[in-house]
This record gives sequence, structure tokens and C-alpha cells, in this order.
Amino acid sequence: MTDATTTLLADGRELIYFDDGATAKAHTAVDTRPLDPRSEENTGELRFDALTGDWVAIAAHRQTRTYLPPADQCPLCPTTGVNLSEIPDSNYDVAVFENRFPSLGPAVGSVPENPLWGTTGRAFGRCEVVAFTPEHTGSFGGLSTERARTVIDAWAHRTEALSALPGVKQVFPFENRGQDIGVTLHHPHGQIYAYSYVPPRSQVMANAARKFYDDHNGTATLLGDIVAKESASGERMIAQGEHFSAYVPFAAHMPLEIHLAPHRHVPDFAALTDAERDELAVMYLDILRTLDNIYETPTPYIAAWHQAPLDALLRPAGRFHLQLTSPRRAADKLKFLAGSEAAMGAFINDTTPEQTAAMLRSVSAKLKAGQA
Repeated sequence: MTDATTTLLADGRELIYFDDGATAKAHTAVDTRPLDPRSEENTGELRFDALTGDWVAIAAHRQTRTYLPPADQCPLCPTTGVNLSEIPDSNYDVAVFENRFPSLGPAVGSVPENPLWGTTGRAFGRCEVVAFTPEHTGSFGGLSTERARTVIDAWAHRTEALSALPGVKQVFPFENRGQDIGVTLHHPHGQIYAYSYVPPRSQVMANAARKFYDDHNGTATLLGDIVAKESASGERMIAQGEHFSAYVPFAAHMPLEIHLAPHRHVPDFAALTDAERDELAVMYLDILRTLDNIYETPTPYIAAWHQAPLDALLRPAGRFHLQLTSPRRAADKLKFLAGSEAAMGAFINDTTPEQTAAMLRSVSAKLKAGQA
């Protein structure tokens, strides 16, 4: 299992090192930056959108966050004499720390009940950064299987810890990869948001899952049924293991979209067994490497790890899974979310899921043949 070491940064934010299982390290370096103590009173604002029923975080302070710094000023690289970064230890495997420019938090609590037009509240929650590697260049897909497994353990650890915070309703690990997606740091990393409300898309999926669950008297789940049907069809299946299946969904929204779901009904990372985590590390790396070999340049993507909401009504029906999407529709073309998608949420896919699945299977087969 992955070893974890917790410390504090100069302003009081939490930092946790996760070491690859066979290489436990002593993390004794101290953050010596002259940072002002971070105060929970500086939490941003939530505003209620009465038209949609959504909460919107107002985080004007994020305008000053670090944006695409040069390599010698990267805040995720290990600290050196000339770069006092967010990670003081010069030797780490995976590091997780509270975001210095959070959209939510650092204070935690509950949103106002029965909101109406004009309702505001504090942007309770937690935002964390996950540095996948001390190396400034590369990507998740370039990690070793052991390192990917360490990241999965880190996601599980943080999911369990953040889920226990007062007022937290949803824990969402994700990665934005590529400048076309809008990353602000090139260093391979992801983020984890702990929301004080169930976000809109998650709420829609949770409602659908609960309805299916109720319609079947609690004996079946929506995602379990979908995985079984995708497996039986096979048209859009990309890979199947003992514990997970990867497929292009029947009604894919994006030109490149892959879902990776467990065969067993589990709510989140923390509930996965060691065997499931082992297989997940291998399958996820295979998927990312396949994406990066479709074209001559790396593929931008959003890796969204959907976990069951913590709401007692919604949680029993929700199943953990990955939704991996990319706006890339050709080697030199991106799909932009314009009128129909951005304004109406009505997606139009320029490719068929079956064609996309066939292409991904072909690329994956070539990669495996080259490795044989």
C-alpha cells in the first residue's frame, strides 16, 4: 500500500506526500517561504441562480493565480535554491496540497437551505492539487504502472478524508490535460474539488440513477445495466478486464469520449479493492496511451472521475466511473462548444460512437503489437 506523510505549508495549508509502495521516504523539508497565514475568512462567495437552481462560485481572487510559468518557476516542481515551490521536498513521488487559489474553501460548511433569487452563501468546500510526478514534463499516460497506482491510492485517500468534512456533498477528482483545454500549469497534475452542493451535471446523473434504482426496487443500478448492455453489444467496447470495462458510450457527447466503469457496484475510489485498483492503473494508462497515439501530437482531454454524491438518498444508486472526453475531432480541428451546446446543452456529435470505438480499438491493437 502507498505510504502517506502529512505536513503543513508556510501559510498553514495541508500538504500530503504519497510514496510509491516500495520506496517510502522521510519527508522532513520545511516550507520557508514568507507567506501570510491563510485565513478561512477569505472564503469566496456562492450565488444562487434562481433560473436554473444552480449554485455559482464567485472567485475573483483567482484572477491572480499562476499562469503557465516557465519551467524554472513551476510551483509543482520540487523546491530548489532558486525556485521555492509549493512542494518543499526535493524528492517526492506524488504530492497533494490545498490550492493556494481555491474556487471553494478553505472554510467548510453547508449552503443556505431553500434558496431564492438573491441568496448568497460562503463558497464552502475544499480544492486540492495533485502533482502526479516531480518531473516537469510528460503526462499521466507516461507514468509507470506503479506510479499510476500510487495516484489512485492518493485519490482514494483524499476521497475518504474530504467526504468526512462538514457540509461536503460531492468529491470530484479530475485532470485537465493540454493547453487547448485551458490548463494553467504544464506540470502533470490534476485537481480534487469537494463541493458543498451536488453540481448540476452530477445532480442530473444522480436523479436518473435513483429513478432507475427505484423502478427496479433497488435490485439494479443504471450504470450497471448500461455496462452490461455495452458488453453484450460489443460495438463500442474498447477493453474489458476482470474488474473494469472501457467503452465509447452509446450517446457520446464529444468526438472522443470513453467511459471506464467497474463491474462491481462501488460508490467511489475509497471503496475499490486492491485488485480493482491494480487493474484500474493498467487500464487507465492503456486508454491514455491510446488517445495520445491517435494523432502525431498529444490529445487534450478532461478526465472526470464521477463518484456517488454523499446525499443519503442519491448515494445508493450512484456508481463510480470515469468519463474521459476530448474536443479533438481531427488532427488539426477542435470541437468548440458554441450555440447549441453551450447555450442549450444540446450536444451534436460530428462522429459516430461506433466509428470512434473502432478507431480506438485499432490504435490500441497496434500499440500492443508493437510492445510484443
